[in-house]
Amino acid sequence: MHRRAPGRPNRRERRAGALSTTVRSIIAERTYAINLVLVRHGRTQWNASRRFQGHTDIPLSAEGRAQAQALATFLRGRTFDRAYASDLARAMETAGAIAEPHGITVTPDARLREFNFGAWEGLTWNEITERWPELRDHGSTAAKYYAPEGGESFEQVCARVASFLEMVRGEGAPNVLVVTHAGVLHAAFEVLGNRVADRRGDAMSLSFNPASVTEIAMDGDRARIIMVNHVAHLDPTA
Repeated sequence: MHRRAPGRPNRRERRAGALSTTVRSIIAERTYAINLVLVRHGRTQWNASRRFQGHTDIPLSAEGRAQAQALATFLRGRTFDRAYASDLARAMETAGAIAEPHGITVTPDARLREFNFGAWEGLTWNEITERWPELRDHGSTAAKYYAPEGGESFEQVCARVASFLEMVRGEGAPNVLVVTHAGVLHAAFEVLGNRVADRRGDAMSLSFNPASVTEIAMDGDRARIIMVNHVAHLDPTA
């Protein structure tokens, strides 16, 4: 039986990536003023062991650094007027690899940090539910219900993400690179809410793989999804 290599996109994920490219070409004539390219950082050792990282500053693994270079190759032909990243090392290193060919400086912004998971950081979901069994009713991806001891709530994450998006709107740069974390990406979709013209269900139903690319076009109160969780660039056979 053939087994998929760790971190390798499956056939369904590659197909979704190909479809997202088609969608992008179809709406190339859009009049949206700001194009946001949202990237989740490359893989870390804690990603591999499924540990909650939060604000703990875990660097990229060797696989994650290779993913950052794959992102740089994939996005080399794009234009970026601004580049922002979470100030945590895994995001800054990923952003640096992408930004280098473009000759632009990456601006660190703490509003783009992952959820502060407080006492959960460094633990797996099984370890967390052993200590806090009442969480078993929700599941490891139910971020709306997170309230980790010493950490922050999903509402607090959404508030700082909303502040960042308002800044981006105010600056008006047409092409913006943002390298961040899965929790922030969920929060961004929650903040945009019904302003996303082709929103697909609840923000928590989305998935964001390490080193994935998500793209949203924004103009005032309007927003449109161009691609979500694009990972075909991570497959050497794609």
